[in-house]
Amino acid sequence: MAFIKKLQCNDAVFNSGCALLFTAINGLFIHRTWQLIAPASLHEWLFALSIPVVLFCGWQIIFNIINLPLLRKPVLVILLIGCAAVNYFMSAYGAVIDRNMMVNVFETNSQEATALITPQLLIWLLAGGIIPGLALALVRIRGNRWWYTLAMRFAAVLAALLAIILIAAVFYKDYASLFRNNKSVVKMVTPVNYISALSGYAKSRWFAGDKTLIRIGEDARKGPLLLGQQKKTVVILVVGEASRAANYSLNGYPRETNPELKKQHVVFFSHASSCGTETAVSVPCMFSGMPRKQYDASLARHQEGLLDVMSHAGINLLWRENDGGCKGACDRIPHTDMTQWQLNDLCSNGACLDGIQLHRLNNILDGVRQDTVIVLHLMGSHGPSYYRRYPPQFRRFTPTCDSNQIQDCSQQQLINTYDNTILYTDTLVSNTIDALKQRSDKLNTALVYLSDHGESLGENGIYLHGTPYMLAPSGQTHIPFLFWLSGSYAQNFRINTQCLNTMAAKQEVSQDNLFHTMLGMLDIHTALYQPQMDILASCRQR
Repeated sequence: MAFIKKLQCNDAVFNSGCALLFTAINGLFIHRTWQLIAPASLHEWLFALSIPVVLFCGWQIIFNIINLPLLRKPVLVILLIGCAAVNYFMSAYGAVIDRNMMVNVFETNSQEATALITPQLLIWLLAGGIIPGLALALVRIRGNRWWYTLAMRFAAVLAALLAIILIAAVFYKDYASLFRNNKSVVKMVTPVNYISALSGYAKSRWFAGDKTLIRIGEDARKGPLLLGQQKKTVVILVVGEASRAANYSLNGYPRETNPELKKQHVVFFSHASSCGTETAVSVPCMFSGMPRKQYDASLARHQEGLLDVMSHAGINLLWRENDGGCKGACDRIPHTDMTQWQLNDLCSNGACLDGIQLHRLNNILDGVRQDTVIVLHLMGSHGPSYYRRYPPQFRRFTPTCDSNQIQDCSQQQLINTYDNTILYTDTLVSNTIDALKQRSDKLNTALVYLSDHGESLGENGIYLHGTPYMLAPSGQTHIPFLFWLSGSYAQNFRINTQCLNTMAAKQEVSQDNLFHTMLGMLDIHTALYQPQMDILASCRQR
């Protein structure tokens, strides 16, 4: 009790203490800026040392304005806990905190979220959030006359502003160059980063104006080529998760990670890119028909997409989900959550291996009576628990990282584990092709596989995915994109496979092409269709 009674100060000291604490909390930001500056001269050293001073002055201004009685302590405790969590993810995974990262946070499922809860995270929350938060809550702030408190706050704000102006006068060009050339470093300032990201997400998600469903492609109809087929056509679209092209032997990776697909003679496009670096962006983007550079997430949420257009044309559709949700792409078509099958040999703790996608797939294919598109959304190589994405018999590359604390594993262990996930996906997609092959005498069959985005495996201290696109390494944006066409499909839809193989080695493609390519593959006629965006169009014989 005596110690608690000593925890007291006046308003000015409390605000300065908060400013000092939040400057210290931004140690990662300060460290990163010092790395970028790499001071060698006296001017550079003074510039580097000015950064924590500017931070402290900025917090002085903020806390002298927002630290209101009754509200200040609860708000500060919440901010501290948020800062601790954000600092952990920035430190452990090299995460960049922005609006898209908030999309990942709020639009993930419980299984994915719990995989990120580690003992280290809990320690960071305790040491960096809860303990300092309790200390602030116990501080007793001595009262002063209101005019004195106001005068002291005004003086503190004025002094901080003058200090910032003085530093800017000396180092303005240095600051401008540092932040212009290293845009991601600004997103390391916490809690500004996550508050800004939260507000941006809330604005786009809940305050985006009129959300009446916008219908598109209502003119869609089956073309004469499809209508003239004696057999029904089935295309399976497999949407992978966090697979990067760099680790595909089909793309030249020296380790054999695609032994089964290699036997299937698939057409692999070596230069394919994603629309985003996270599922919540890439999946709705690739199905929206909007190119990446014009993609509007808020519009995509209340506008029809590729599957709706196909439905307008009379195509039978089914989405089979094993990755926590289709992010709106399948909301208006039949869809199945595969985890609800609860198959003991494939599922545990609410998550399933992707082998569940083959469950009753044969029954569905045998029951086809209409032209059909089936989407298989995989868990694929979703981290950080890579070791849980494949069964024991696929643990071929060892030693592995059998933990969700991937930053504590060696990079080789991490790569081995990740490559095992690629091996498993390879077998799953190949088995799906086999199921289509078995029915090629009765159906025109084809398969398309592409990943939603890539993955970082510790290169330059970056893990997982979700880095802002303009800053993202190629590992997060360079994706596998491949086609398998049955002989009857290629013949009946007049696809020159030799042309396609030649084009695949050099043609740059992206998820922007998926919308128009799928329409072309099903011979769906609509004003929305752009043949120049259809990957197969140039190899389709007239």
